[in-house]
Amino acid sequence: MRALQTAATGMMAQELNVQVISNNIANLRTTGFKRQRAQFQDLLYDTQRRPGAASSDQGNQVPVGISIGSGVKTASTPRVMAQGSVTQTEKDFDLAIRGEGFFRIRLPDGRTAYTRDGSFETDSQGQLVTNDGYLVEPGITIPQNAQKVSISSLGQVQVQVPGQTAPQDLGQLQLARFVNKVGLESIGDNLFLETASSGPALDGAPNSEGFGSLQQGYLEDANVNAVTEISALIAAQRAYEMNARIVTAADQMLSATTQMFRG
Repeated sequence: MRALQTAATGMMAQELNVQVISNNIANLRTTGFKRQRAQFQDLLYDTQRRPGAASSDQGNQVPVGISIGSGVKTASTPRVMAQGSVTQTEKDFDLAIRGEGFFRIRLPDGRTAYTRDGSFETDSQGQLVTNDGYLVEPGITIPQNAQKVSISSLGQVQVQVPGQTAPQDLGQLQLARFVNKVGLESIGDNLFLETASSGPALDGAPNSEGFGSLQQGYLEDANVNAVTEISALIAAQRAYEMNARIVTAADQMLSATTQMFRG
């Protein structure tokens, strides 16, 4: 019976939906995390009578046809790149982006990755790095005798060193943005990679046209709303249960048909 297979596709779709929701909830406290949502499409139709087909030799046409769907499939799981709330941390190397843009991160294999996670540290050489030790581009090195580090909303990095009244300029952080940021490939560790779908990275200074500003001593929280995710989880669970009921009903109908033949 076709209903068994159709309901099975619905159960698989809602199972994937629950997996997406569970990942969102699991990353509720992940810095710079962007939630995902599952999108679905209906499958091919078995058309038994096409709309507009002739119903008589006199040219009458069928106003509505007969077509039976074969279920549902997952179309995509896009990320919602909306701004997350910003939380104060009071750490000098914590940076939040208010608006558009990603930090540029140099991976060990030489590729450039992108992130909204601005929880940076310094390595043994004083270079600004991520929690995994990946270099933040362009390379900024903090002197060992630095007493105070200041990062402006424009990305200008300055330090106060002993014996100097004027702050020392160390360089400027850059941001990158994309025409289609939803097309970025997530590789874990709060990092994204450029793809053909995202388009090439457009580099620029923070707080310039099209780019967000930096806020030192703050971090961007995940844009996950716990109440919304729990509501979506309940809806997915109910949809799964209804598809399971269809499987049970179809099985009972097949059983009844089998009993009729046996009788």
